[in-house]
Amino acid sequence: PKAAAAPKAAAAPKAAAAPAASAGGRVVASPLAKKMAAEKGVDLATVAGTGPNGRITAADVDAAASGAAAPAKKAAAAAAAPAKPSWTPAPGVVAATPTARALAKKAKIDLATVVGTGEFGRVTADDVKMATGEKKPEKPKRAGAAGAAAPVEMPEGLVPFTGMQRAVSNNMVATLTIPVFRASRDIGMDKFDALYRSVKANGVSVSALLTKAVALAIEKHPIINSKFSEQGTVFVPDINIAQAVAIEGGLITPVLKYANERGVAELAENWKELVGKARSGTLAPDEYNSGTFTISNMGMFGVTQFDAILPAGQGGILAVAATREVIEPDAQAVLGLKKVKKMTVTLTCDHRQIYGADAALF
Repeated sequence: PKAAAAPKAAAAPKAAAAPAASAGGRVVASPLAKKMAAEKGVDLATVAGTGPNGRITAADVDAAASGAAAPAKKAAAAAAAPAKPSWTPAPGVVAATPTARALAKKAKIDLATVVGTGEFGRVTADDVKMATGEKKPEKPKRAGAAGAAAPVEMPEGLVPFTGMQRAVSNNMVATLTIPVFRASRDIGMDKFDALYRSVKANGVSVSALLTKAVALAIEKHPIINSKFSEQGTVFVPDINIAQAVAIEGGLITPVLKYANERGVAELAENWKELVGKARSGTLAPDEYNSGTFTISNMGMFGVTQFDAILPAGQGGILAVAATREVIEPDAQAVLGLKKVKKMTVTLTCDHRQIYGADAALF
C-alpha cells in the first residue's frame, strides 16, 4: 500500500497550479522573459508560465507588468482587509441619535416607525424631519450617460409675487368679466419693411412705426379708442398708445401719448426713453396707466400668431406677430407666383360697445 501511494505523491506537484514554473526551486523562463522581467521590475516567482512545461515567456512577463494579474491582487487585498464592523441593538431598542430622540418626542412620533439612514441603521435628526414633513428627501443624483449634458436642476417651491407681478395678476383677473371677441388677418409687410429700412438709420424703431400706423387707423375708426360705461360708450379724444414691455420680474405698458399728432422720429426718441425708465423702474404712473389702446408685439420672438388679453378700461388691444415670407399667386410673375412678406395681427375688442364690423374695418 505504501509503494502504491508513492506515484500519487510524486504526481501531486505536476497537478498543483503554481504562480511560476520551477525546477528544483529554480524559475524556468526564457532568456527574453528574464531580461524583460529585470527591465520592468517583475518578480518571476509571481508569474504563471504559459509556455511548454510551464515555462515563462516574454508575453507572460508583459501581461504581468501591464496589470493583467491585478484582479487577483485586488481579490487578495479585499480578503485580507478587515471586515466592516457591525452592530445590532438589543431587542426592543431603537438606535437613534440624541437629537433625533428629542425631535421625535417633540413631534410625538414613534421612533420605531422611522427608517434610519445613519450608521448601523441609526435614526438621525434628518430622518425624523423627513418623517414629519419638515424636510423633503433628497432626490438621488442621476448619472448621465457618457458625454450627455448634466441634469438640469429645476426650481422648486413658492416664490411670492412682487408688487408688479401682483398688479399684473389682478389686472388679468379683472378682464375675465369683459365679453370680448377677436379678429385676425394677414397684412402685407413689403412696403412697411422698405419704409423701416429707409428710416432705421435715423433711429426710428419698429415700435414707433407700429404706434404711428395704429394711431392713424384709430383716427379713421374712433370707436376702437372708446371704453365702456354703464351709461353708454365713452369716446376718448386723445390717442395714447401703450405697448407691452417685458422687464425683470414682470410686465409693464409704457404709453406714447398723442401718437397721432407726433412724428415717428419724436415717437422713437420718446419710446427709447420710456423703455429705459421701465427697465430701471423709474416710470411715473401717468407714463404707464394712461393708455387708451394697447399693442402687444411678439414678432421679435418669431411667434406667428397669438391672442392678447384686453386691458381693463380700454376698448381694444392689437397682437402683432412675426413677419414671414409666403408664396402667393401673381399673374405678372414668372411661373405665376411671387414671394411676399406677411404679418398676422389679431385685434381683441370689448364686445359691449365695439362690434365685429368695427374691428374688420379697423
